[in-house]
Amino acid sequence: MQTLLIALGALVGYVIAYHTYGRWLAKKVFKLDPQATVPSVELNDDRDFVPTNKSVLFGHHFTSIAGTGPIVGPAIAVMWGWLPALVWVLVGSILVGAVHDFGALVVSMRSRGQTVGDVAGRVLNKRVRLLFLLILFMALTIVLAIFGLVIAAVFRQYPASIFPCVVQIPIAIGIGFWLHRKGMNLLVPSILALTVMYLTVIFGDENTLTGIAAFDRIGEYLHAFNMALAAWPTIVWVAVLLLYSYVASVLPVWILLQPRDYINSLQLISALGLIVIGLAVAGLTGGAPVDPSGVRPPLEIVAPAVRANPPGAPVLIPFLFITIACGACSGFHCLVSSGTSSKQIKCETDAQFVGYGSMLTEGFLAVIVILACVAGLGLGIPGTDGGILTGSAAYDLRYAEWNSKLGPLVAAFVDGSANFLKAMNVPAGVSVALMGVLVASFAGTTLDTACRLQRYVIQELAGTFVSANDRTGPSLNPLVWLTDKHGATIFAVVLATIIAALPAPGDSWGWATAGKGGLILWPLFGATNQLLAGLSFLVISFFLWRRNVPVWFITIPMIFMLIMPAWAMLSELPNWLHPAPLPDGTTPATNWVVVFVGVATLLLEAWMIVEAALLWPRVRGVLEERLPPLSQVAGVVSE
Repeated sequence: MQTLLIALGALVGYVIAYHTYGRWLAKKVFKLDPQATVPSVELNDDRDFVPTNKSVLFGHHFTSIAGTGPIVGPAIAVMWGWLPALVWVLVGSILVGAVHDFGALVVSMRSRGQTVGDVAGRVLNKRVRLLFLLILFMALTIVLAIFGLVIAAVFRQYPASIFPCVVQIPIAIGIGFWLHRKGMNLLVPSILALTVMYLTVIFGDENTLTGIAAFDRIGEYLHAFNMALAAWPTIVWVAVLLLYSYVASVLPVWILLQPRDYINSLQLISALGLIVIGLAVAGLTGGAPVDPSGVRPPLEIVAPAVRANPPGAPVLIPFLFITIACGACSGFHCLVSSGTSSKQIKCETDAQFVGYGSMLTEGFLAVIVILACVAGLGLGIPGTDGGILTGSAAYDLRYAEWNSKLGPLVAAFVDGSANFLKAMNVPAGVSVALMGVLVASFAGTTLDTACRLQRYVIQELAGTFVSANDRTGPSLNPLVWLTDKHGATIFAVVLATIIAALPAPGDSWGWATAGKGGLILWPLFGATNQLLAGLSFLVISFFLWRRNVPVWFITIPMIFMLIMPAWAMLSELPNWLHPAPLPDGTTPATNWVVVFVGVATLLLEAWMIVEAALLWPRVRGVLEERLPPLSQVAGVVSE
């Protein structure tokens, strides 16, 4: 019952927060105006700037910001006990993360859809703009290099999720053309898309069939298809996924990116609803029986509330706050808010629903992940001896020592949440496949959105060194091609592929090890991502400060999100320089790439903070330089 009360309490708390704090931000702070001209209308190019129904845009925004973050982060953090993770998710999402996402969306929306890096150049100065864009570039390079590996790992672990994820692409294209060209109501295509996607999960593999003989042969063929693709080398998956990301990045958003994210959101939110219903059933009646006795095991939290010193784990503070990013506060979200969503908002007042509401939804997902890992696991998982472990023994098996590897963490959530579904008598194969699709779909939407965002960042960086004459006529400037959407996207994809093609640290190159190069930079991702949130808060605060708007609710989380990731990175620096010996007695070589990029990131942060501190006393009430007339930027904004 405790588990159910926590879930219901979190849901009620988020609804209250949306209608109180979120409404105060929308009306009193950002003063959203339904009559204001928005970038999607002012700069409508039917490619990047496209006025979009707020429900469709919510789907794109929510699935793009979520990724695997609200799953993997909380699944790691419950190592320190369920209470610290739960408190940070609840407080962080309402007072930090949702404010960050909402603020970045509004600031970009009122700056003709500029990314937060470009806005920094106007509200602070041009040096800060360049520094910010460099940090954005590094962060997105890590995302692109690692998420192909993430998706490949999920597919290999849950092959039954492959066919449903592949089918999403043609469904999305069909929905995109249906809605965009015919202007149809959302209800019919939404029901059709959701129905088809769930059918592909139920009948997409022989291991998920429910006993319907007519589908047995189809299931056998699809199982062979899934297993064949699951056996692909990681580097092949990375190359295919990055090629897909290139296509998704350069196509108009309404063809693939937007509808795919929308139909994903339908499936993901409905799956979240099923998990909550299953949690309620398990809380009231117990989980599915795990032995012939037919006794339903009780749903209860089997993890300790606080676990101060788990074996091998870093200290709780500051590492909790960089371990749980998505679900509480994540710097990556400012890129989605200011990179794609601000270009699609068709009415200012939609920003609260899209920006603030999406983050609260992600926070609720993180709460469910925590409960799946600390209570759902206790309903039964396979033990090492082939038996079924329940209660605290199940938690102890998965969390015996610190483990930041993707496979066991995803498995903890998938097994725990699948146990909630099995409590409703959903077949085990369908339950696991549905959760696998949920994880892979989140990761896929993050990958293609990140590629589009990296395209914008590269174009903005290149534009710093390219004149108007270079753009309009023959030029010897070697950076001109990076201002074009194809050139910038090709550069982003090729760079990510080169990094990903490397083996993981300590491995020699080979087809079995290629594709894991993103792991070289992965130790930086958590701290760099959260540092980005602090710097985004800095830009939002300057935007408001120049307009005489109170900024206390921004500066407090800003200071927090600048200190915690820097503290964590400085704490890890000695470990990067002098890695601990491995169990076999060998000592890994120093990862100089991580050391160099980490130190460079800290120096860039310090430089930006000094620039901001010197400027802060002089700009209150002083508006930044106005944007140039549209006649001077037409044709350049999205190209």
